Amino acid sequence: MSGYEPPPQTPGPGSGGPEYGAPGYGAPEYGGAGYGAPGPGYGAGYGAPPPGMPMYGMPVYGPPPENNLIWAILSTVLCCWPLGIPSIIFASQVNTKWMMGDVAGAHEAARKAKQFAIWGALVYLIVIVLVIIFYAGFFALVLGAVATDSSNGSGT
Repeated sequence: MSGYEPPPQTPGPGSGGPEYGAPGYGAPEYGGAGYGAPGPGYGAGYGAPPPGMPMYGMPVYGPPPENNLIWAILSTVLCCWPLGIPSIIFASQVNTKWMMGDVAGAHEAARKAKQFAIWGALVYLIVIVLVIIFYAGFFALVLGAVATDSSNGSGT
């Protein structure tokens, strides 16, 4: 058996390996820098990135886009709630997507929130204009009928 090699021996006491109570392989030496607090420049706690570095390995993109939540709420309450509710939903997704690193999704949600809020306000304005035209026409019709009745000789 020419290719046989015996298995490696585990070191024990007196065989040149670590003694009982001594640090194991890969462990820090006694009194040396070990598993304590992080060195200088590494934030306040374990796992915290150094100051000025992004959280959780995300690149810094700047401030998140405007979520238009105020316009979404105003559009829902004052204007057209069927278009305001999707506006609120998209506005609430902006910051969540931004924090998850989905920059394109955050910008898209902000755009949709603004778009639905504007559509809700436009629908409200169109309805108001139509109501004003309806009432103006109705009053013109009623006043025209009253004027026609009074001029047709109602005083016999």
